[in-house]
Amino acid sequence: MTRVGEWLLAAFRLVAGVVTALVALVLLLALVTGLVLVPVFGAGVPVVAGALGATRALAELHRREAGRVFGVPLAGSYTSQPSWSWRDLLACLRDQQNGRDAIWLAAHGVAGVVVFWMTYGLLAALSGLAVGAGGPFSVFTFPVLVIAAVIWWLVPWTVRGFALLARVLLAPSDAALTRRVEQLTDSRAAAVDAQAAELRRIERDLHDGAQARLAAVGMTLGLAAQAVRSDPDQAAALIQEARADAGKALAELRDLVRGIHPPVLADRGLVGGLEAAALLCPVPVALDIDLPVRPQAPVESALYFATAEVLANVGTHSGATAAWLRVRYAGGALSVVVGDDGRGGADPRRGTGLRGIERRLAAFDGTLRVTSPSGGPTEITMELPCALPPPASGPSSPRTTSSSATA
Repeated sequence: MTRVGEWLLAAFRLVAGVVTALVALVLLLALVTGLVLVPVFGAGVPVVAGALGATRALAELHRREAGRVFGVPLAGSYTSQPSWSWRDLLACLRDQQNGRDAIWLAAHGVAGVVVFWMTYGLLAALSGLAVGAGGPFSVFTFPVLVIAAVIWWLVPWTVRGFALLARVLLAPSDAALTRRVEQLTDSRAAAVDAQAAELRRIERDLHDGAQARLAAVGMTLGLAAQAVRSDPDQAAALIQEARADAGKALAELRDLVRGIHPPVLADRGLVGGLEAAALLCPVPVALDIDLPVRPQAPVESALYFATAEVLANVGTHSGATAAWLRVRYAGGALSVVVGDDGRGGADPRRGTGLRGIERRLAAFDGTLRVTSPSGGPTEITMELPCALPPPASGPSSPRTTSSSATA
């Protein structure tokens, strides 16, 4: 790119920075107003949630732009997701990244106003001197050139100043990076524990089920071999008994394999697996699944088992008459929302089921959010960050599902 092209790009970024500075001031005002209204009317909760969500989007935009300016990718370090629930709001207020975002709103807004008036003054002076020059060589020519040179030099450096502000306030600090490492360490430990528990379950099921039945089959066939000449009828009965035990052992092995990786998941993917899980739920489940392509097998398996367990809880504990299942892929994350109109009161801190789902998702750097006020409704949101492959053409591509499933 030529120098002129680079300067024009910088000028465009400067204009965008000034415009977003005004947006930042509006968001800061909305955030402060919402926080003031929270203890007074409680109506400030959606205002704060909306302002935090918009702030996060604006901050992410400036992180990307600052990363392009410095040639280094920048990322936030959020530990919460804004929503309309009190629990999520308190988590957002404790989130240090949200605090840095709020400070950046104020700093970016003030900087944008200062840059706007400074640029306006320089352009006004340049315009006035240019009009007064009246020709290429006059007493006004030199000041015009000086102001033009200042603007030429100042624009790229002002853009770098905006980018530096974003890098300092919006990029994770050392403490945030340390916390992120701790989160990844915990998720790895959870994955190791989950894998060890799964191996113990498989070992127990094999030992107590199929292995014991196969041992009985061997003993029964041994007795049949001894009785085949002396008592053919008894030998035939023993062989029939061994055959029945072998069939039961085969059925138990199939159930065990199905628990490791269900055939419906392998054959029909996540969409078909979730449809099958919804059909097994005793509560009618409305399906709204929009998935362009199949995700990777580990992601499919984790979300399938997590969703199946949530739907089982809906049928067992919620007292609901209707439920819904929504699947979306956006922003590099696959989200599954399971809701019901039951009695509510679901809390991961009071039960091992939701905690187990949380640990399963944490192994993939995923999150679990529960919104379940007393009296309902309940919504459980599971998110897994993942990169989907490009859509494949042909009949094997996953479809969009919108229907109702009943057992």
